[in-house]
Parts: sequence; structure tokens; C-alpha cells
Amino acid sequence: MIYEGFAAVYDALMADVDYTRWAEYYLHLAQKMGVSVQRAADCACGTGSLTLEIAARGVQVTGLDLSMEMLRIAGGKARERGMQIPFVRQDMRKLLLHRPMDAVFCACDGVNYLTRPDDARAFFAAAYTSLRPGGGLFFDVSSVYKLGHSLGNNCLGCDDEKIAYIWQNHYEPKARMLQMDLTFFTREADGRYARFGETHFQRAHGMEELVAWLEESGFEHVTVCGDKNFSPPMETEDRLHFAAIRPE
Repeated sequence: MIYEGFAAVYDALMADVDYTRWAEYYLHLAQKMGVSVQRAADCACGTGSLTLEIAARGVQVTGLDLSMEMLRIAGGKARERGMQIPFVRQDMRKLLLHRPMDAVFCACDGVNYLTRPDDARAFFAAAYTSLRPGGGLFFDVSSVYKLGHSLGNNCLGCDDEKIAYIWQNHYEPKARMLQMDLTFFTREADGRYARFGETHFQRAHGMEELVAWLEESGFEHVTVCGDKNFSPPMETEDRLHFAAIRPE
């Protein structure tokens, strides 16, 4: 399963991500959409960095992910901060929560990893049923522009004292599918490097089709914003943010 090996290096690789700003942006976006968030689910939560920031702002949040190793790390981080946050292994396409939520969040490409249109539709339908009337779904995607141009058929790399990686991309324009072949080298206690690799796939969902699928699931007031702003996205936007409301 993807992310099992990746989980151990994920936080180091995402060290430059401002999760505080991300959490504040989504809660502000929810407020602008008329949603008061007291209870929420964070889907594809990974190692829980965003989940913890949402919880730190007074929200009762449940973290959900398919990777047990990611969830194990997330739980450990919550305990270190003295937070009692449930982290549950669950497929977000079959989202099933014990009570209706004010908000469902899914950040950092979670929807891109739903590589079949039917999978994205299933998630939207499950999120809809998991929300209270008047609640909202808030998520982002890496855009068609980002996957096709910024990442495209490029090869990326990084080398520091603890982690080195080679990241090779292949983008298929017709299918709008990005294959990412990642090879990692992590420094062990004895100074030697351990090597492991993973292959990830993301689909560049189009903005119009995502809006159509959300409306098909019953959502209203579907709003699309640029990267962490409240303006319509530009054509060269790398990341799009979506908000959709379950009608009352």
C-alpha cells in the first residue's frame, strides 16, 4: 500500500508547509460560506499535521486515512501535544461517521489520489451524507496546470544530511494522469543509507467536472478559489480550493 514507507519521511519532506495557515484558511473559508465548525472530519489526514492545527482552534476533529503507519504517527504527534484526537483507518470513498459533521476537510491532494471519476463522485456522495444540513465540504486539488506543467515530465531531487530522494514524473495528457516514481535514501544510525521506493498516481481533475460532480451529489453554493485566497483561480494556479454546502 502506498504511503507505508513514505510515512516515515513524510513530515521531513513537508517541513516547509504552513499547516497553521492552511487550517486558518479553511476555517475562514467555512465562516465565509456561513458554516460554523465545531465538529469536523479530516479525510486523507496523513500524519495529522493539519488535523492537529484544526483541533488547536477548538474544533472536535476526527482524522481519517487509509495508511495505518500514517495514522500511528498522527496519533503519536497528538499525544505529544496533549490532544485527544481519534484517528481512524477509513476509505474516504466510503466515509462513515458516528454523527453528522459541520465540515469535512480533505487537503493536500487527497482528491487527486482518487484517480477514477467514480471514486471522486463516491467521496463527494459520502461526504454529503456525513454532513449536517448546512454543513460544508472543503478540499483542494493540484490543478491540471500543476500536474501537466509544473510537475509534468520533470525529474526532481533533494539531498540533505538525513534524506535524499529522486522524484521522476510521467504525465499522460489524454488521461490527465501523473505517475510519480519516488526513490528515497534515508540515513541510518550507523551512517549508511537505506533505500526504498514507491509509485504514486494522481489525476488532474478539471475544475468544471469537479463542480458538476459536487452538484450531482446534491451540494449547493459550490465555490472555487485560488491558492489560499478567496478570489476565482487563475489559469496558471497550481492549487484550487473548493467549498460546497449541503442545503438545509
